[in-house]
Amino acid sequence: METKQINNKKRHMILALLFLGWCLSYLDRMAMNVGIVEIAKDFNLSPAVMGIVLSSFFAGYALMQLPGGWLADKFGSRKVIAIAILFWSLFTVLTGMAWSLMSMIIIRFMFGLGEGGYPAASSKAIADVFPKEERTSAQTIMMSSNSLGGVIAPLIATPLLVWVGWQNLFISIGLAGVLVAALLWYYLNPTNMQVERVDEETDQKASFKDVLKMRTSWQLAIMWFGVSTVVWGLISWMPPYLVNVRGLDLMSMGMLTSIPALAGALGVVIGGQLIKSVLSGKEKYLAIVSLIIMIVSLYLLFNAPSVSLVITYQAICMFFHGPVVATIFGLPHKIFSKNVIGSTFGMINLGGMIGAFLAPMVMGYLIEVFNGSYVSAFMYIIVCAVLSIFAAASLNSTNNPLGNAQVVTRNEEII
Repeated sequence: METKQINNKKRHMILALLFLGWCLSYLDRMAMNVGIVEIAKDFNLSPAVMGIVLSSFFAGYALMQLPGGWLADKFGSRKVIAIAILFWSLFTVLTGMAWSLMSMIIIRFMFGLGEGGYPAASSKAIADVFPKEERTSAQTIMMSSNSLGGVIAPLIATPLLVWVGWQNLFISIGLAGVLVAALLWYYLNPTNMQVERVDEETDQKASFKDVLKMRTSWQLAIMWFGVSTVVWGLISWMPPYLVNVRGLDLMSMGMLTSIPALAGALGVVIGGQLIKSVLSGKEKYLAIVSLIIMIVSLYLLFNAPSVSLVITYQAICMFFHGPVVATIFGLPHKIFSKNVIGSTFGMINLGGMIGAFLAPMVMGYLIEVFNGSYVSAFMYIIVCAVLSIFAAASLNSTNNPLGNAQVVTRNEEII
């Protein structure tokens, strides 16, 4: 009994640190989205070029998803997590030292490469540390950090941006990353990463090719593409939209954008609990309904007559993105062996990050082409959300654990 309590304490500490790592990565990303208004003034950037700067991070981030997952499966999550945080912290500091548009784009691309190894490695750590029946809850709690980071980031980044300037903002965040990397390296030691064996898991290794053959991996990747397009489209362009179109000042904008982020964090946690309990096996129906509400909210958002309604509709959209995220990141722990969890999440997150890469750039181009109108940009993310509905509708969310990725049961078709 005492041993079990100690193990639970270690697991909770590791989960808290993984959560902190996600919050830090989100703070780094949000600092750019909050700071882009001032950066655009300093570098005299058009909307299309602003989109390229914002998308340069996601280019590196997307490229690292598959290698990051493979590295986590091969070398373990501890090494990949520590190296990833140190690498992205270095380039966060360098962001504050950028001297030209090209240097900014290159630095943000390298920052994305560093951060790209963290998602799959952190999911791999969940599989290494938690028993199978607890992984879905742990994963959704960890993923709620994204939205919670969206609450905290504007509250931290916006005042710092006003007080010390965007350059010092990035330098401060980068230095904080070094401390987080050290803490995770200390606690993610081999002793703390032991987990009870479960009957359905095996030590047999499966090739990444087998993961690519799994239909569910592709469906979840497409779902995440659409949802990430919505999330990062809003995160990237709502600050300029609220300042340039709705007439808010920087401080007010930063405070208001934390409200939808808080709604998103609640949505992820509540969605995770629903798919763990009453809606287990019915994940795709929850996802479809949530996506429909997201689309309606997006349409109402850009037609809203007041700022308060804009924020309200954005909050509704972000709340209902939560159950979709919980489905996308919770279902793999039910279906796949932990031996390939890193590679599986790498593939799924690649789909999402392609959407995140395209969203700021495509939306910036559309805003510029239509002379500053945001209507076409919002329509773009709505279309991508519709794509997620089709992927969710074809999803088989039956709980069907696989001993390893080389075994394919009757419920999991090979493409």
